[in-house]
Formats: sequence, structure tokens, C-alpha cells
Amino acid sequence: MAKTTPPEKYVALLRGINVSGKNMLAMKALAEIFQSAGCEAVRTYIQSGNVLFAAEAQFAADVPALISGRIEAEFGYRVPVVLRSQAELSAAIAANPFFGPEVDPKALHVYFLAETPTPGAVAVLDPDRSPPDRFAVVGREVHLHLPNGMGRTKLTNAWLDAKLKTVSTARNWNTVLKLRDLMNDPAKL
Repeated sequence: MAKTTPPEKYVALLRGINVSGKNMLAMKALAEIFQSAGCEAVRTYIQSGNVLFAAEAQFAADVPALISGRIEAEFGYRVPVVLRSQAELSAAIAANPFFGPEVDPKALHVYFLAETPTPGAVAVLDPDRSPPDRFAVVGREVHLHLPNGMGRTKLTNAWLDAKLKTVSTARNWNTVLKLRDLMNDPAKL
């Protein structure tokens, strides 16, 4: 009898999903899209496009394009989908250079990138673009320390996407930690 491995846990981070206004998509409908695509143990977290699910690694690699295509076919707009495995999310949390007892967690955010930027693209980022904000590119994440909040920074999706030649989606630190906690709880996923 062939030994099967259990499916891995993932989080899909969708950019630009809202429950009202532009790009409306209820989380229940979003969960149904993931389930009908073949994802297991699907669960959404808050109303901003966070979908936890389990899948075989080979299938999970196709999920971003598959889900983005299904949303476009059903709702008429294209939504970027960035994927992280349980291990990748934990590694991103551990790699945050700004986290520490002296830092207000409300000032921390992470941009999750669809692709790893080239060293040349990272090198041209202006560290003084938005003082007193700080950022650090670590693999496929951009860690942010924004003392004045996300609404006032010039370190935007549009700027990072253009400079790094990829697609990004941001989450605040509390959401990132909650997603990790949900993935680590066997009763939740």
C-alpha cells in the first residue's frame, strides 16, 4: 500500500478584496471558490481576503493562478493571490528585524511578495523615501516599521510593486500572528 502524506497547510493572501465598495466578495463565496477548486479544510479569517486551507504541495503551487482566474470569471475582476505555506509564514515572522519589546506591534506590517525580488531591484529602493518609516526586504517579504501608521507611509503597494517588479499584499502584524496561530492549531485547520 502506498504511503500518502497529509496535505500541507497554506494561507492565501488576496489583495484588494472588500466586503463593500469596489471588488466586493463575501468571505463565504471566497471559501466556496477555494473548496470547489479542490482545497481542503478551507477557512477565511476576517473580511480582507485571508484564506487558510490544506492541499498537496504540487497542487498548492497552482492555487494563486487558479483562484485569481475563478474570481475573474465569476466576478469580473482580477485579484492577485499570494501564497505562503505554514513553514514559510513562520519563517517570515521569525525574520522580522523590527520586532522586539521596545516596538509597538501596531507599527509593524508585512508586505508579502508573489516573487522573490532580484538583488538589483532591492538595491535601488530608497531607504529615506518615507521617514521615520523603515523597511527591510527579507526573501519574499518586506517588513515594515511604520510609527505613523500604514495610512501615512509612502511605502505603498504601488511603489514596491513597481520597484521590485512583483505583486505585493500587506497585512498588519497582529493579523500575521493570528494567521500563524490558526495554522498551528490542529482543531482550526
